[in-house]
This record gives sequence, structure tokens and C-alpha cells, in this order.
Amino acid sequence: MKNSCKALLLAVFGLSSLAASAQSAASQPNRQVVDKIVAKVDNYIALRSELDLTYLDLQSREQFGSVNKCDVLRNLVQNKLMLAKAEIDSITVTDAEVNRELERRMQYMVQQLGGEEEIEQYYNKPLSQFKAELRGRMKEQLLVQRMQEHITQDVTVTPAEVRRFFSKIPADSLPYFSTEVTVGHIVKLPVISKEQKAKVREQLEGIRQRILSNEVTFAEMAREFSEDPGSAANGGELGFWKRGELAPQFEATALRMKPGEISAPVETEFGFHIIQLIERRGNTYNSRHILMKPNSSEADIRMAEQYLDSLRTVIESGKISFSKAAKEYSEDKVTQSSGGYFVDADGSQRTSVEDIDPSLYFVIDTMQVGNITKPIPYRTADGKSAVRIVYYKSKVGPHEANLKDDYQKIQAAALNEKKNRIVARWFNEAVGEVFIDIDPEYDYCNIAN
Repeated sequence: MKNSCKALLLAVFGLSSLAASAQSAASQPNRQVVDKIVAKVDNYIALRSELDLTYLDLQSREQFGSVNKCDVLRNLVQNKLMLAKAEIDSITVTDAEVNRELERRMQYMVQQLGGEEEIEQYYNKPLSQFKAELRGRMKEQLLVQRMQEHITQDVTVTPAEVRRFFSKIPADSLPYFSTEVTVGHIVKLPVISKEQKAKVREQLEGIRQRILSNEVTFAEMAREFSEDPGSAANGGELGFWKRGELAPQFEATALRMKPGEISAPVETEFGFHIIQLIERRGNTYNSRHILMKPNSSEADIRMAEQYLDSLRTVIESGKISFSKAAKEYSEDKVTQSSGGYFVDADGSQRTSVEDIDPSLYFVIDTMQVGNITKPIPYRTADGKSAVRIVYYKSKVGPHEANLKDDYQKIQAAALNEKKNRIVARWFNEAVGEVFIDIDPEYDYCNIAN
């Protein structure tokens, strides 16, 4: 579990568990983390821990070519410069964009690790707090990404450039890939019946009346009944959020209430809530809630199975491709945009069998390449009952990197190298426009010149 958490956090958020632990320890009054500023670009800083951890991560993951600490420091300073220039050039990302990307990456991480509880147990904190701590870093990553896209928006590589890039890699430095598969799924969530929803509403209303009569406290009921693992242990308290960061129906209800008031059951995409507003400060507010999710009846699940079975027949007849069907009909937000296919951290649809979810591995282990399963039960990352069909598109055995089997990966590496050269040129031109201070220990890297 520890290794998978570290690897996924680095790959998905660019933040190791060691760095997260350091941040957590630094916030404790009796704990001290020894660190040092190695670079400052206007109001942005790079820490030695950030440099060391990024260097170690890149060393462990580098496939094409080598990496050295000066390159890593230059890249960190370059990213900080992009953040500073983004302010100057009024390049921004919205809170909604940050929240969407944070949620997408969290869903991917939860799906890979098998559940939210795994993350909470490892970091010993509610998922809501964990996400709040990552939000600032996520915003910086998106800003850097937007600046890079602005700088390299017209950059492409030709097949000849890809071949030249590959030919320059020493034979003894070619990466070795384990077995890789291309697998996709289409997920259908059963339509919850009115009867199932009514049961949950009635149960929540009963809890609300017990709280209003002072028989129990809101926090007690949240700890006992709430199905939100990120806040239940904390008495349902969510902490402060800005407008636009929580579900619209939830936010609209919370902001209409007075502190201490308790709402009637409210439906969102996550289920039904009763909400208590704790405090409001301008455009931010703190609330607590009790979340309950209606269960699908057997009839609901059968209808979802029939739907997917019909869709499977249409795909197998050739009337629609699997990818197009997934984009139009799948209800899995993580894979929908990639045509239903699972992708790795670099966006490749070919993923190592070592990295796919064990439950998915056991499904494809009994399949022939090119086949689509009949509808099978599935549990989503947030615990919802669902049904899915799985498509086993292709399989590539263990091998040394080559142009025939790995063209997409090599092309991506070649494009990335070319973009890096363009960004490096931009850096050299922009370096004189902001204040940059590098620790004298790294003078030999000659970064600011």
C-alpha cells in the first residue's frame, strides 16, 4: 500500500508521500522539518526537499535518456518563472477548472488504490482535508500547464523527427517494458427508483427530527449514519469552501440558511444530504452534512444490465465503435473522455498489467483479445453499485522499446523533448524580466545565465 500510494501521488499530483508528510509535520507545533529555499522567483520559492524528491522521482521513472540535478533545478525555476509570468500576462485558471481536475485525478487515484478509505488510512486524515491541501498545488500545476501550452501551442513532430530521436538513444539505455494491455469499459449506473429515493428521504427526515428535538446532536448522527467517509469521522464537518466548489444544490441550500439551521433532505449527484450551516465568511462557508445514498433495487440493476447488453450487441455488429459508444454513453467520468480506455499517468492507452486494478486484471485474464464481456457488476470509486462491459482491445508482451510496438510512447517523448527546447528558449528570453535568486550552492548549474 505504501509503495502504491507514493508512486500514484507522484504520478498523479507530482507530490510524494514524503513531501506530504513533511507538510503535515510542519503544521504540528512540536514538529520541525529542516528545509531550505534553493531558489526564489519573484514571490515563488523552490525548496530543497522539492528539488531532491523530484530528482529521485525522475531518476526512478526516466525511460528515454538521463537526468541530473541541475536539469531538475532549472525545471523547477522555469516553472516558478511561468507562474510569475502568468501573473504579469494575466493568464489564469478558474476555481471550477481546478476543482474539476483535482476531482478527476482523485477519482483516478481512488480507483487505482481500491477506495477512499485506503488513502485516508495511509495519510491519517479525511479525504476532504487531503484534497484541500492539494488544491493550491493543483492550481499551480494547471497554471504552468497553461503557460506551456501557450508557449508550445504550434509545436509538432514529424515521423522523421521521431526516428531521429529514437536513433540517438544508446542501445544499452533503451527501456524495457513489461506486459502492456489496452483495456476499456463502459459503465452504467442503475436509475434509482422513486421508491428507493423515498426511503432515504424518510430516513434522513427522521434523523433531522431527532436532532431538532435535541435527542441527539448533528455530529453524533453524522458519525453513525453519514456515508461520506471524508467527513463522517469529523462529525460531518466539511471545513470552509468557496462559492462554486461544492455541488450547486448543496451550496444553494447552505447559503440560504442561518448558522445552526438544519435543512430538509437535499438531493445532489452524490445522494441525499441534510445540511447544517456552521459559519459564513464573505464568499466562503463552513458546513456539516449527513450523506445517505439510495441503494439500487434488483430491478434497477437488471434494467442497467439490459441496457448495456443491447449496447454491446450494437458495438459487436460494427454499427458504432467501442470508443464512440463509451464517449456517448459511459457514466464513468474518469475514462469517458478517453473513449472508455484506461490510461496511464502519461496519457497512454497502453498500461502495464502491474498498474491496472486487480479486479480488472482478473476479468481480462479469462478473456480473449478483441472480446467484450457481457454486463458484469461493478463498484465505482465512490462506492456506487453499477454495471459495466469490458473491452480487451490489445496486448503486447514484455519487450525492449522499439519503433514498431512503442511508436506512440516514443513520439510523445520526442514531442516532449522538442517542447522542452522551445520552453528553454523562452526561459532564456524571459529570465531577465523577473527577480531570480539561486542558492550559491548551485552556482555551478549556471541557471540564471
